[in-house]
Amino acid sequence: MSQVSSDTLPQALIEAHGVCKSFWIGGVETKILQGVDLLIKRKSLLAIIGASGAGKSTLLHILSSLEAPTSGSVTFEGEDLYSRKDEYLSFLRNRTIGFVFQFHHLMAEFTALENVMMPLLMRGEGERKVRQESLDILARLGLEKRGHHRPTELSGGEQQRVAVARALVTKPRILFADEPTGNLDHENGKNLMDLFFELHREREMALVLVTHNTEIAARFSEKIHLEDGCIT
Repeated sequence: MSQVSSDTLPQALIEAHGVCKSFWIGGVETKILQGVDLLIKRKSLLAIIGASGAGKSTLLHILSSLEAPTSGSVTFEGEDLYSRKDEYLSFLRNRTIGFVFQFHHLMAEFTALENVMMPLLMRGEGERKVRQESLDILARLGLEKRGHHRPTELSGGEQQRVAVARALVTKPRILFADEPTGNLDHENGKNLMDLFFELHREREMALVLVTHNTEIAARFSEKIHLEDGCIT
């Protein structure tokens, strides 16, 4: 079967149009996002910056199919994400979209290696292949000797890197990361960002990252600033 050239694929991965998000607490509406328009292309390097409470994490959740907007639309390669059933969104997240959020959400009853293997095993891929690919990505994150440890036996920074490995092992076409270096020291934070950029080049993976770190944001070719739920 002939392969489709990457040059023939749609340039736009994700488009957001007029995205609003509100929460109601005690009968009072709190507006988090107010009419956000955004285009994320294939191979994008996009940093989202802004003060705490500006709506950065909420926007990331909406763009990555985890949380529906109150109004507006989000499309993935031209198809409305939130018109699709949950089964399709789950399939998309397992095959195409990677997530690294502030809280690692590792499964405590499984080892680090088993946590990383889980998304590929859920696809039905062979255990031997899955184990090797998971070991390889753990090694790239400096965790080759920690795979047999459970999350409670790992430091906070190690747990975060295991969560990163779990997100990357699926070879996503786009990776969303919410303050991924927040629990890491400077050296491990730099190494993680270096790996993200290496994989961006190797896999032509788009990267969308929320950060307060101006040094990290400066490495991105595209940047948007959120303030009071709006792109400024």
